[in-house]
Amino acid sequence: MKSQGVPAEDRARSKVPEPRAFLDEALAEARDCILAEQAPEGYWCWPLEADCTIPSEYILMMHFMDEIDRALEVKLARYIRARQMAEGGWPLYHEGPFDMSASVKAYYALKLVGDDVNAPHMARARALILSRGGAARANVFTRIALAQFAQVPWRAIPFMPVELMLAPAWFPITLKKVSYWSRTVMVPLLGLCSLRVRARNPRGIGIPELFVRPADEERDYFPIRSVMNFILCKLERIGFVLERVIPKGLRARALDKAEAWIIERLNGTGGLGAIFPAMVNAYEFLAVRGYAPDHPYRRDALVAIQKLLVVGDEEAYCQPCVSPIWDTGLVCLALMETDREGTRAAVARGLTWMRDRQLLDEPGDWRESKPDLAGGGWPFQFENSHYPDLDDTSVVAWAMEESGDPAYAESIRRAAEWVAGMQSENGGFASFDADNTHYYLNEIPFADHGALLDPPTSDVTARCVTLLARAGAGDRYRAAVARAVSYLRSEQESHGAWFGRWGTNYIYGTWSVLVGLRAAGIDPEDPAVRAAVAWLHSVQRDDGGWGESNDCYHDPATAGQGVRSTAFQTAWAVLALLAAGEGDSAAVRRGVDYLLAARVPGGLWEDVEFTAPGFPRVFYLKYHGYARYFPLWALACYRRCVAG
Repeated sequence: MKSQGVPAEDRARSKVPEPRAFLDEALAEARDCILAEQAPEGYWCWPLEADCTIPSEYILMMHFMDEIDRALEVKLARYIRARQMAEGGWPLYHEGPFDMSASVKAYYALKLVGDDVNAPHMARARALILSRGGAARANVFTRIALAQFAQVPWRAIPFMPVELMLAPAWFPITLKKVSYWSRTVMVPLLGLCSLRVRARNPRGIGIPELFVRPADEERDYFPIRSVMNFILCKLERIGFVLERVIPKGLRARALDKAEAWIIERLNGTGGLGAIFPAMVNAYEFLAVRGYAPDHPYRRDALVAIQKLLVVGDEEAYCQPCVSPIWDTGLVCLALMETDREGTRAAVARGLTWMRDRQLLDEPGDWRESKPDLAGGGWPFQFENSHYPDLDDTSVVAWAMEESGDPAYAESIRRAAEWVAGMQSENGGFASFDADNTHYYLNEIPFADHGALLDPPTSDVTARCVTLLARAGAGDRYRAAVARAVSYLRSEQESHGAWFGRWGTNYIYGTWSVLVGLRAAGIDPEDPAVRAAVAWLHSVQRDDGGWGESNDCYHDPATAGQGVRSTAFQTAWAVLALLAAGEGDSAAVRRGVDYLLAARVPGGLWEDVEFTAPGFPRVFYLKYHGYARYFPLWALACYRRCVAG
């Protein structure tokens, strides 16, 4: 369990240095392991794992298209079975609670593969699903899949007509008003749903046994979340009834526009949006629109999906996307801190590989709100030219600036100019867009996941501050940094931490912000910094580490708490405290001791925990690289700050 308050020994200052030889040895072993994992092209990229929803959706896609790879679906099914909860369902993250939508999709996928409904694991899953209200209580995306497989009526899904492609700018719902990930998922889905597309489902398998009452008789598909949601649900049902009077010519024009939009953003073998759900929807939409299997568009779309597979001897899973830019930028920062001379060649290969992938003149969607801003960002994935990411861009340019190599000066300048130009009106920074804050859209029936938007967040803002404070010559970005710092101050929680949108959770957010505040020149004795330090002390665990579960996204009262300490969260906490000037504190020393003791044979660290949300409360991720490079980075920073 975690320690309560700030123990006296943590308030004291430790004067006993870590034995330098032991620390050096640990850093050298971890450094060498990570260097050995660099790709010949220069990048680093570890698997990005999600819950069983994604492999289940892969099986559903194969049966939707009647393109079944029997050997692959068997391996995917083994992966799904191995991650079933003892009580019968499936969670969204390791040791998380039962999730209805993940469980319905996992059950259906296993049944499609051929699992006997009377097998013990299927019976347990079915009983738990029924006890929680049945498949009718699944989320919108799951019900859309069920409608395509004729398991629920089309009235069970929200009315989202493809004619939204033609909506004028003033209309309440337009593509520009939603996030990049929503955009890329929605456009092909609008077409599929408007056409009432049916899955081929060659084995004719359904799941009527997962409904408490027959699906056709179910009326409560849209639970009310708020007063506004109630009003919007009523309006949505009116639209559903009136859909039949939409002129055929108008629908044809909207479908053509959706098709053109998708084709422009197919991204080669990188896939639409470079994220799995959008890729699958696009692949199915292209098939429905008559593209043959050997057509380049459809062929590349399938290759993009297949490239996400991680196939082992017994099991297989599908990644939601890949993270080479993010991994490579962070690894370069960790290696430069660890051994600048010894890793110079490897870091140079990594930075040069990234420099050549900077998006300078590509027609990204972000240009709709910033048409006069020159490009300069990087995506998260290998290819995603329409959607550079401010978080990745800040990390990459930060690493280039840290290298001190003048070869990257122009890349840094373009990156910083682009980042500064993407600042939102409230001073914060989002991931892909500026001022994507039409919050009423999270109340529409389609948005039951509550993640339709890309508003500014503390973690991304802090990373942008880190870059702009380091890259700005003189007062170039002083005003932008000041506005961002004001935003960060306004976002600090009452207990002293900051919310982490893209990493779990308050430990990640607090690390991000404290590093940003230090780069911005904020005094370590600033009240905001001291409150954050006190919070980190208060949630340090008895073993010296830190650990925070994704449960805190559901219950903020559990901020900083988890079942166990983890290497990556301990590293974030140590890095945060070092940034706050706490290098000689007992808390940092205990955190370092935990990291040194937690190494596994081979010199690295392992964690079973999911490390980040894709969407808080809806979708979570495990970055397999986080337990490698973050502990290395933290120990290296500690050595520089404290051990000489």
